[in-house]
Amino acid sequence: MARKILQSGLVLLDSITEATRADEGQIAVSGSHGGYYAAVLASRGGLRAVVFNDAGRGLDDAGIAGLRALDRVGMAGIAVSTMSAAIGSAQDAWDNGVVSYSNATASKLGVCEASVLSAQFGVLSRADEPAGILGEVEEARWEVASGQSLVLCVDSASLIGAEDAGRVIVTGSHGGLIGGDPARACKAQAQLVAFNDAGGGKDDIGFSRLPALDSRGVAAVALDCHTCRIGDAASSLESGVISRANGLAQRLGARKGRSLKSIISEL
Repeated sequence: MARKILQSGLVLLDSITEATRADEGQIAVSGSHGGYYAAVLASRGGLRAVVFNDAGRGLDDAGIAGLRALDRVGMAGIAVSTMSAAIGSAQDAWDNGVVSYSNATASKLGVCEASVLSAQFGVLSRADEPAGILGEVEEARWEVASGQSLVLCVDSASLIGAEDAGRVIVTGSHGGLIGGDPARACKAQAQLVAFNDAGGGKDDIGFSRLPALDSRGVAAVALDCHTCRIGDAASSLESGVISRANGLAQRLGARKGRSLKSIISEL
């Protein structure tokens, strides 16, 4: 499932990147993390309210930073606990998600934290249209020299294309398979790709892209969410520490506790 209209006014999106013009004014339950970049996509997509996964919150509370930003434009936002619902699955968020955070706009509506998400739809349905739109994020995709490599940095893995094959790619995205689909692990046959582990999450979903990429011949690592900000590739490259590596990445020297930067410097 990529997107699904569950009922009038409610759409399920495994990734917030899948929001379309048809979703304007809707409440979206997303499988995405609640970082700033994701919030910008929700805001600029014209949604009325949004639900994200808290991705373990992580460094600087980056997993819910976007929800706080949405308060600036009067948009209600909720996060569900990464341990209650698989990141990357909007259906699991709706079926099993437990509210771990609500921004001030949502709290004023009466959203109750520690409650099941589905029980809060009636509350969210009272949300007003946002008063404004968050500005676009600059430099969501760029290159930086690191060691002998020209590293591609993307705040969202959605910005990777097939033309990026053979590259070292550092993302701000979570390491969970979107909708559980191995085909969506990475759009390019990269040399090495790094993701945020989103706190590991339910059933270790935050690492699930790694074996899928191993089977495709792509080295991949997950970074401890408490060492770098999810949704922020610059933070991943600067301070990210590996929490798990697939077999191909291990052959490159990647292992738990090593910095991502040190691995890239040896390529």
